[in-house]
Amino acid sequence: MAGATGLVGREVLAGLLADDGYGPIHWVGRRAPTQPHPKLIGHVSDLKSQPLLRDVERFDEVFIALGTTIKVAGSQSAFRALDFDAVLAVAKTAKALGATKLGVVSAMGAASDSRVFYNRVKGEMEEALRALNFPALIIARPSLLAGDRASLSQTARPAERVGLAAMRLLGPLLPRDYRSIQASQVARALLTAMREDRQGIRILSSGSMQSAA
Repeated sequence: MAGATGLVGREVLAGLLADDGYGPIHWVGRRAPTQPHPKLIGHVSDLKSQPLLRDVERFDEVFIALGTTIKVAGSQSAFRALDFDAVLAVAKTAKALGATKLGVVSAMGAASDSRVFYNRVKGEMEEALRALNFPALIIARPSLLAGDRASLSQTARPAERVGLAAMRLLGPLLPRDYRSIQASQVARALLTAMREDRQGIRILSSGSMQSAA
């Protein structure tokens, strides 16, 4: 599990810890989750130069919920370092250790040919993960995320504040794919899809994740 301290990652991790079908869960990240658990094994890494994992023999599944914004990251290159380079590094490491299923949180609008830098990086990330040829690859593409960032000691993102306010007024009039989605809904949909015994590449649209939750 990578990205366990983020809005969606926190919900994914909680679901994994509560599921008796999962044994030891290894998380990797720049800071540790605040809640210790007997099933949880931590690997603190800068996700760049430091080893991602130590003394691990095998994985079955990998969940990646890494993500930031250009404003929070500080630059386009710093954004790409996390949302592309770090995601790919975690996926490659897990694949080398035997993982056959990968679930990743991307974004609605992800496209490698997009003129929008954010969407283009997300699209390039998805293409890079496809090229790793996991037997099962599940890509969640949420729209605007809603959730409690304050509890994660994260400042509210201005675009989210404006977007969520607009959603409260216009949400019922918008197609489901374009409505805001709770981080918990994304996590539940991703966990459900990963439990299914299906191979190939699956895209979870924001609308479908809201309908399933």
